[in-house]
Amino acid sequence: MKILLVGASGLVGQGVLKVLLQDAARPGVTLLVRRRSPDVPQGVRVLQVPELRDKALEGLDLGDIDACLYCAGPLPLLLSEAAYREATVATLECVSRAFARANPRGRMIYVSGAGADIRSRWMPLRIKGEAEQVPGRFALATTVLRPGAICPVQGERSPHRSRRVLYALAGPVLFVAVRLMPGSFTTSAAVGRCMLAMARAETSGTGMVVVENRQINTFAAP
Repeated sequence: MKILLVGASGLVGQGVLKVLLQDAARPGVTLLVRRRSPDVPQGVRVLQVPELRDKALEGLDLGDIDACLYCAGPLPLLLSEAAYREATVATLECVSRAFARANPRGRMIYVSGAGADIRSRWMPLRIKGEAEQVPGRFALATTVLRPGAICPVQGERSPHRSRRVLYALAGPVLFVAVRLMPGSFTTSAAVGRCMLAMARAETSGTGMVVVENRQINTFAAP
């Protein structure tokens, strides 16, 4: 199996990459990045573009990839609705278009968020709901993960200072919350294992499958 990972520098993406590299039947991994990390694991292919937009993605060799694991996306803090939609929906649209063009039978696994709904009154959830619909427009078989709060358990480090402080202060509480409230809290490892399992699952048609937080936690054990 060959996998394209988008968003590997974020906390979720870091966790997903660790799961992929530790898997017994390790898949071939390609990272789609804007900034190249100095410590890319051996054997991992890197495709670097200045931005995740149509023009930059056109010349990339994305062929012969089975699934795209999409973990990219900004925090909605201090962003207007238009800016958050551009960074969330429009970016996913560009990547989906490029991936589908190269792999019309490919599968998209997208990390959304708990409560995502196009009818939501809360802007981030409404836009996440819009983003969930994007891969299907390109006839991609789509699985959407809707995790709640994610506890980093594999040494991941958030690129956002505010989140690093939060995890440093609330880490032990979050770890307990995963056990006590499995419907609202999960771990970075569970998200990664769930995404890999969904990428390997048999597909029928191009409909959308939604995996809620409690279901994600069934993948917590390796």
